[in-house]
Amino acid sequence: MSMWQEMLGNQVLMSAVAGWTVAQVLKTLLDFCLNKNFNAERLVGSGGMPSSHSATVCGLTTAAGLCYGVGSSAFAVSFILAMVVMYDAMGVRRETGKQAKLLNSILLENPLKLNGEILQEKLKEYVGHTPLQVMAGAILGIGLSFAIDHFCY
Repeated sequence: MSMWQEMLGNQVLMSAVAGWTVAQVLKTLLDFCLNKNFNAERLVGSGGMPSSHSATVCGLTTAAGLCYGVGSSAFAVSFILAMVVMYDAMGVRRETGKQAKLLNSILLENPLKLNGEILQEKLKEYVGHTPLQVMAGAILGIGLSFAIDHFCY
């Protein structure tokens, strides 16, 4: 069996990848609908609705539970990883985004010189998630994992 066939046959991996991919596409579509313009960065960027981080780790965890049982080490490791990732998305990363937004507004009014150069690069503001975005991503990842289990494996 080739490496690609093995990877495509790995339900846990495919569930995680599907969670990330679908969340990123949905995030891009929602951004397009709200802002009336296409932003390609949304296809790979962090932040926004739904959380692709949550969709990925919840797809991974659900698939690990379906394949190996909720008493397995694979499920335990995946579950802890999911909790850390989702907590971080709503905590540290969300606060980082708030700080970036504030700094961007300050720098817009008062450009900062660093080593004689004016800083013009805008800081990324979409790096974290609201609890609703994290929950939507989690539900998406879990649902996709069950669908993949039912229809593909």
